[in-house]
Parts: sequence; C-alpha cells; structure tokens
Amino acid sequence: MTLRYPSPLRPGDRVGVTSPSSGVPEALRARLEVAVSDIRARGYEVVVGTCMDGSGHVSASAAERASEFMSMMTDPTVKAVVPPWGGETAIDLIPLLDWDRLREAEPTWVVGFSDMSTLMTPLTLLTGTATLHGNNLMDTPYRVPEGLLSWFDIVAAPSGRSFTQTPPGRHRTVGYDDYATFPDVREYTLDARGGWTRLDGAGDVEAEGRLIGGCVDVLCNVTGTPYLDMPGFARDMAPEGLLVYVEVCDSDAFTVCRNLHGMKLAGFFEGANAVLVGRTPAPDSPSLTQHEAVLDALGSLNVPIVADVECGHVPPYMPIVNGAYGHVVHAAGRSELTQTLR
Repeated sequence: MTLRYPSPLRPGDRVGVTSPSSGVPEALRARLEVAVSDIRARGYEVVVGTCMDGSGHVSASAAERASEFMSMMTDPTVKAVVPPWGGETAIDLIPLLDWDRLREAEPTWVVGFSDMSTLMTPLTLLTGTATLHGNNLMDTPYRVPEGLLSWFDIVAAPSGRSFTQTPPGRHRTVGYDDYATFPDVREYTLDARGGWTRLDGAGDVEAEGRLIGGCVDVLCNVTGTPYLDMPGFARDMAPEGLLVYVEVCDSDAFTVCRNLHGMKLAGFFEGANAVLVGRTPAPDSPSLTQHEAVLDALGSLNVPIVADVECGHVPPYMPIVNGAYGHVVHAAGRSELTQTLR
C-alpha cells in the first residue's frame, strides 16, 4: 500500500456535507448555511446529505450514516467530504464501512477533527488515503489568523506541494461564539497570548517524519484494534519515522494520563520521532495538570514532546494532513510545522 493524496479541488468540483456523528440543531442551521455559502463562494458545488438531524447525539441511525458516508466517499464526482463538526459516537460506523471499497475508490478528501478522528485516522491507516485534521465546516467562515492556513488552502494544493504554518501567538481561553444569535460571526475571539511549550526538557527541537494522529478522547477506544494499527503504518509507510500529534477535547488530566498510557502500550506512539500535543480546554486534576499527564504517560518515549500546538479544541486551528511528511522546528523565536504532500 502506498500513500494516496486526493486530487486538488478546482472550481466546479463537488463538496459533500454529511454528519457521520452529530448533526446540526435547528437553532444553528443559519450558521450551517453561512458555512455552505462560503464553500459555494469558492466556486464549489455543495451537496448536503440527509444525515444532518441535530435533535439527538447522532444525525441518523448508524446504518444510514455509514451508507451516506460511503456513498459520498465512493462517488467520483465528490472531491471532498466535510462534516459540520464531530460529536460523540462515530465509532459505531467503523464496522459498517466497506474498507476494501474505500481502498479501491478514487481518494477523496475528508476534513474535520474531534470525533471525526475516529474515522479519519483509520481511513489513512487502512487505505493509505491522506485525510485533513483541521477546522471543520462550522468553523469555516472564520478569518484565518496570520501564519495559519484554512482547509480550503490545503485541499486545493497539488501533490508534492509543501506549506509551512507558524503559531499566531494568540488563542481563545473562554467560551464559544453564539451561532444561534450571531450565525455570521467571522472573527475569532483570541484573548490570550502564548506559543508552543516543550514538555520533556529544554533546548531546541527539530524533527521529521510522517504525520499521523488525532483526538485522544476517541482514538483511545480504537487503538490496538485492527482499525488503528500504528506499528504497521510506521513499518510499512514511514520507514523514516513518525510525527505523532494528539489533542484532548474535555477529558480531565487523570483520564488523559490513563488513555495515553494505554495508547502507548498498544503501540500508538511506536516509531515516533516527536510528539505534538494540541492546546486543550480540558481541566486539570487536583494533583495533575494536563501537561503533567502527557509527560507522565509519554516521557519514557525519550523523544521531544511539544505542547500547546494549534491542532486541538482551542481556536485557532492549524490543519494537519494525516500522511503528509512533516518537519517541525521549535526554537527560540521560531516555531513552525512544514508539511509536504508526498
């Protein structure tokens, strides 16, 4: 199996919108329309699926969600699939997807994060198709801070292209925008300053490897199964090693510590040349911070661990391509991640 990059999107291409996990409540449909309009403004045709109901924690039955996701992923006219956001239980789709058919189909971009990691990371591992962990559809209308890219920029890039992102030095610390009242909000509230943090020691960091990772809260439940064989991916697809990135949604530090220990035991970090950790809004525990939890679980890897990267649940977002070749630098006055689609 070789790594496969979907064709770059061009004006006139179709983008599929479906909710493999949580749908969109009626009160937030206006925000969805704003986001869809932004895609159309780029010259793309948008196809909104039927699995979009937001009245419960899932948009439809598992069978219906799996069928619609498969339909979009294997339709050669659909060039990207962009869910509105994540959710809670996309894991129920995993055994219902036809992985052989996905492997044989023309590769399609999948964009998203959080619970979408449950599908995107296995998709890269099992089919060799690059996926894009980044700002989801409901975040699309926000203006991208200097130094970062939007998913639009990346899905339009040709295979072989390199791009570098740098932290803007600002992030959000409290609350969320009220999409029901302000569906067309386009400016992030970035009320705090701060950059990346090395957890495992002092000194500069420079490392390379193939990028792979996702959300700890959901991937911990799949790690060690046939759907998330990281040691196999490292062996077969990344002889140069991996840059593994992880991020946490809302699990407290004790839970994060246990989950990361378990993922390490299951081989999730095997082959890692460095670990990138997303900035998180999740709470500390009484005697353990989020940073300490990561170091407790992963310090024995003896590789650089860089935290507070913009790849998590704290805006703004630094999109990362699962499968891309990465080069990370963290030094005095310079932090950057370069990705090459090769």
